[in-house]
Amino acid sequence: MASLTIYDSSGNQVGTYSIDADEIAPRINKQLLHDAVVMYQANERQGCAKSKSRGEVSSSGKKMYRQKGTGNARAGHRRSGVRRGGGHIFAKQPRDFGHRLPKKAVRLATRMAIASKIQDDEIVVIDKLAFDQPATKDMAATLKALGLGKTTTLVTVAEHDVNIYKSARNIADVSVSPVNGLNALSVLRPDKLLVTKDALDAIKAGAQSKEAS
Repeated sequence: MASLTIYDSSGNQVGTYSIDADEIAPRINKQLLHDAVVMYQANERQGCAKSKSRGEVSSSGKKMYRQKGTGNARAGHRRSGVRRGGGHIFAKQPRDFGHRLPKKAVRLATRMAIASKIQDDEIVVIDKLAFDQPATKDMAATLKALGLGKTTTLVTVAEHDVNIYKSARNIADVSVSPVNGLNALSVLRPDKLLVTKDALDAIKAGAQSKEAS
């Protein structure tokens, strides 16, 4: 059972939060985490690399010179892959690198990633995070007060909040995600997770419902 300190926006300790990493994920399977991260990274690839084959190069198809009697090696048209300006012999074509894992495996990997952050003490809990309007300066001040001013951080909230998102989007190395938008890659990529108390409650409730089902 881990006891996480709860801070306010000024960096003052206002309480503790008891959570057991085993409640989120009974064990951490590194192979599953690796497979999930590779899947998300592969799905982010555009796969738009393209080069022309000799059939796609714009050039004459006429034989360059007669077959015999010139003293040169025999040659066909200028589009040959062995000539400058010709097509590529093994031309690259656009492709889709994406693939999928089973839904249960993806959800379990997300819970394992969160559990690993708890075990490694890489989660910072804040009692609440709310802005009346987008305020990048206030968000930056909060991160600095919590010791997160110079580290990559994922701000996790219970539900999507436009003001929080707009307050953080211009801060380098800071991203925002609601609980239902978390995945293994987004959790493992930053050094720290800044989680609101309500978001942590939602994570714990979601994990318990998954275990019960």
